[in-house]
Amino acid sequence: MFDQYMKRWDLAIDGDAIVSLNGNLLPVRQRGLPAMLKISQVAEEQAGSVLMAWWDGKGAAPVLAHDGEALLMARAMGSGSLIQMVSGGRDDEATRILCAVAADLHLPRSSPSPALVPLTQWFEALWSTAATHGGILGHCAKNARELLADPRDVTVLHGDIHHGNVLDFGPSGWLAIDPKGLYGEWGFDYANIFCNPDGESALAPGCFARRIEVVANASGIERRRLLQWVLAWAGLSVTWMLEDGEGPGSTLEVAKLAASALGIND
Repeated sequence: MFDQYMKRWDLAIDGDAIVSLNGNLLPVRQRGLPAMLKISQVAEEQAGSVLMAWWDGKGAAPVLAHDGEALLMARAMGSGSLIQMVSGGRDDEATRILCAVAADLHLPRSSPSPALVPLTQWFEALWSTAATHGGILGHCAKNARELLADPRDVTVLHGDIHHGNVLDFGPSGWLAIDPKGLYGEWGFDYANIFCNPDGESALAPGCFARRIEVVANASGIERRRLLQWVLAWAGLSVTWMLEDGEGPGSTLEVAKLAASALGIND
């Protein structure tokens, strides 16, 4: 599947392929420079590739070539890792980096944005699940509806900002990969930080409250609204997990922390 693009874009293999359900990755070099070739038949991933190209290296990994299912982007070669930063006791620093990258992605661009999925559509799965299960998911849905009915500072969204999707590009700094390509209130892009990089980190004593303060200060989002977005996002994430037959685990606990901070007691 890589062959036609290897020839067309003058690429040389520079590592082992990574195969996943959403796409296949191959480390390559283009005229000596490290790059990553991604090929995916998933519509959501292809839309994300179009958005990556539109960002033009500002907040996101630079796109070197793009054609339908195939994306060639610069490869992160820096030694830093936000996941390792968190495990090393530098959670606040990692959180501020994620906020800074999100802010870069939200900056206005001169060219029209590509086709994007509105948050109202993205949240559709939550409504029926919340109606079926009630409880904390009911509160997630109630807050999501409130936010979506009165959006503020609407912009292009990455849709999946977390520690594994923001990489160290050395001199170019920290840049994002793998966007979902959404459109809606900017606060949504900060919510997934609170569920990552893993359940143990997200639920460490005092971590949630500290992250709320760090994100609110770094982003300028009003604290209550940030908590609402965390609650709404966690409910949607739990919904997808239930649909896939997975246990909601730590994500459900993050929802409960957000609800408690909002004064919601079920």
